[in-house]
Amino acid sequence: MGDSIGAAFVSFASGLALISLIAVFSKSIRAGFSDIFKAVLAKKFPAWRITAGMLGAIFVATSTYVVPLVGVALFTVASLAGQTAISLWIDHVGLIGSGETIITIRRVVAALITVGAVIISVWDRLSMSDFSIIGIILAIVAGGLVGIQRALNGQINSYSNQSFSTSFLNFISGTIFLTALLIIRLIFTDHSIINLTTGPWWIYLGGSIGVIYIAFTALIVQSLGVFEFTLFSICGMLIGSLLIDVFMPTQGTQISPYLIAGMSLAYLGVIANGQSPLSRR
Repeated sequence: MGDSIGAAFVSFASGLALISLIAVFSKSIRAGFSDIFKAVLAKKFPAWRITAGMLGAIFVATSTYVVPLVGVALFTVASLAGQTAISLWIDHVGLIGSGETIITIRRVVAALITVGAVIISVWDRLSMSDFSIIGIILAIVAGGLVGIQRALNGQINSYSNQSFSTSFLNFISGTIFLTALLIIRLIFTDHSIINLTTGPWWIYLGGSIGVIYIAFTALIVQSLGVFEFTLFSICGMLIGSLLIDVFMPTQGTQISPYLIAGMSLAYLGVIANGQSPLSRR
């Protein structure tokens, strides 16, 4: 689309359309959505935390802006490094509300191994000609925002008790935020509000995948914690990359030995983290 905010809007608006349609026929989603606002009115948690979807919107908009600057490989490494680092801190301060987790040497080593695994997996696609300090910093910050969003969604889900209600709220707040940005841009610049005539039909599927992803995330981080979820999700991302290269390759794609090595190292990071009964207090 040649428009980072517009691309983010398409992702969120299409996801919102899907989850809204599901909510019409799902009493449990509507009930969970109502329970979130009852908790806010009862002052069980701050109202600003229900805007977690805005963080996801900022991430999507940032990624569509940064990827053309630094390439997919560098963006992936930098954003996942930001996610991993912030996840350690989130679990340490107990932002999810399920207790604090000590930052141990073991957890730091696991984080370094996992980030190293991502670097290795994209090694053949890294190019220093794409290197941009601003782009890298934006990618790291965007990754950090995703980690915070996961923690906030875990809190929201503890009140909704319905992960798709949490996802519904995320897509509402994210779409409102992006709509406001588009309107502000229209007022102060000569940029058209959005161009929906470009791109294939499948660009509207990203938001639908996001609905499922956010719902699962909100549920899983309550038991695993943000850091451990991040480690496992990185492993899943690498598996997904391999499956795409095998079953839906673009022209000239070859199965990279770096990707295979990175996958193996990523699981070593999960094993290195392990579970220590003394780590959570």
